Amino acid sequence: MSTAHVFSSKSDVAYAELRHRILTGALQAGTRLDQYELADAMGMSITPLREAIRRLSSEGLIELGHHRNARIAGMSAAEARDLFEVRLLLEPGAAALAAQRRTDADLAALRAAATRLRPVTREWGEEALGAHRDFHRALSLASHNDVLARRLDDLWDKSDRYRRLGLALPQGEGPRTRDHREHHELLDLVAAGDADGARDLMHAHVERSLPATSIDALEEGDIQRGDSRAHRR
Repeated sequence: MSTAHVFSSKSDVAYAELRHRILTGALQAGTRLDQYELADAMGMSITPLREAIRRLSSEGLIELGHHRNARIAGMSAAEARDLFEVRLLLEPGAAALAAQRRTDADLAALRAAATRLRPVTREWGEEALGAHRDFHRALSLASHNDVLARRLDDLWDKSDRYRRLGLALPQGEGPRTRDHREHHELLDLVAAGDADGARDLMHAHVERSLPATSIDALEEGDIQRGDSRAHRR
């Protein structure tokens, strides 16, 4: 195995682990990174970690300062709204395409994902969030548009931090129960080939999503998560 391949492999491991910690909130927005301490905790040298940090900086998840200082990027109502608006444009179209193009294999994947769904409440936590993500990914893949599916993957990744903020808000069980039911209704519409129905329901579904609920809370100051962007917009 070549040295270049070893470096690439270690860098990829550092990138995947650090990205996971950021998106799940294990490393909170606004937190300063002690790179040597983090490299030691992850059992690797500082070089692949720094490469991972540069990659995550290009994705907007880490902010780099002077003297190699690094900080987890802040969260803001402005970014939450940007992500929500793009998702609102793309995901209904993906649902419509899925209804038009889904195969038997796609429907089998959607049904399997649907069996793992749980209401996205604090009680079910990460299990529900993971199952929710799996269902939406199966739906975007059923569109058979690789560019669209990749864009939605990226949007979901970047929305995860806001999704977890929304989960922490005291909004009651009703909206989350409806959200859970809508997934099964979406599956029925896709299976029936109802593109218009799937598009309309997905639009309403995204409008009521957890990231959408976090926008108002961030704007009103009910929750603060290392906001480093609001002052720039």
